[in-house]
Amino acid sequence: MTGSAVSPSFRLAYVPGTTPGKWVRIWSERYPEVPLDLLAVEPAEAPEVLRDGAADAGIVRLPVDRAVFSAIPLYTELTVVVVPKDHVVTAADEVTLADLADDVLFHPLDDVLDWERPPGRPAFERPATTADAVELVAAGVGLLVVPQSLARLHHRKDLTYRTVTDAPQSAVALSWPEDATTDLVDDFIGVVRGRTVNSTRGRGPSPAEAQQKTADRKAGDKKPPAKKAAAGKSATGKSATGKSAAGRSGGRKPAGRSGGTGGASKGGAGRGKPRRRS
Repeated sequence: MTGSAVSPSFRLAYVPGTTPGKWVRIWSERYPEVPLDLLAVEPAEAPEVLRDGAADAGIVRLPVDRAVFSAIPLYTELTVVVVPKDHVVTAADEVTLADLADDVLFHPLDDVLDWERPPGRPAFERPATTADAVELVAAGVGLLVVPQSLARLHHRKDLTYRTVTDAPQSAVALSWPEDATTDLVDDFIGVVRGRTVNSTRGRGPSPAEAQQKTADRKAGDKKPPAKKAAAGKSATGKSATGKSAAGRSGGRKPAGRSGGTGGASKGGAGRGKPRRRS
C-alpha cells in the first residue's frame, strides 16, 4: 500500500562498498526541501534496519527476501582476488579459480559472495570481517576473493588485486519493505532509474508545484490581448463587403493589355491591307 505521509527526511541505508553519492547529489538538487540522511550498515544488518523502519530504503547486496522486500537491481560487480604485490598471480591481468587452487583463501563471516563451495585451501579459521581478512592477506597468510568495490575500500599500498573470471559476482540493488512504499521511496526510485524532473508517475503536484502553476496561469492572464485587424478589413485584405478590388471591376482586365485573342495585336487581323499604287 502506498503511503503519502510527509517525512521530515529520507533515510537511506547503504552497505560497505556501495557508493550512493551520485544519487544523493541528484536528490539534493531535485528535492532540496527534503534532507537525505545516510546510514552505514553491515550487509547482515540491512534487512533488520529496513524491516524495523530505521531507514526508508537501502542500497544492499542481493539476494533479499522477496516475500518482505522489493528490490530494483542497480549493477553487478566484478569479483577480484586480493593478493600481495609480489604474488605470482600479479603476472597476469586476470585469473581463474583453478589458478588459486593451491592458495589459502579466506572466507570471512561477512562474505557477500554466494559460494556453492569456497575455492582454494581452507584457512585455519574464518576471519570475522572482510577488513580482518585483508590484514591477514597483508601478513602473507592467504588470499581473499571479494567484489571489486570491497578491494578498493580496503586498499593498502602493499596489496593489489586481479579479476577472477569464473567466480560468483555480487549484485547491488535498491531495496525497501514492500508494505512501506512511500512517496519519498517512489521519488528515490525515480532518481536511481533516471526519471526526469517532470516525471511524476501519476502523483499529483506538490503544494509548491501547484502554487507555481497558479502563479504562471495568473501571469498569462495579464498579457495584453492580440491586436485586432484594421476596421473594415479582414485578414485576407478584402473589404467588409467581401469583395476585392478585382471583384469591383467584374474580374475583367482593361482592353488592349491582354496577350489573349480578345485584344488587337500588332500585325494581327485588326490592320487593313496596304493600298497598291497605280
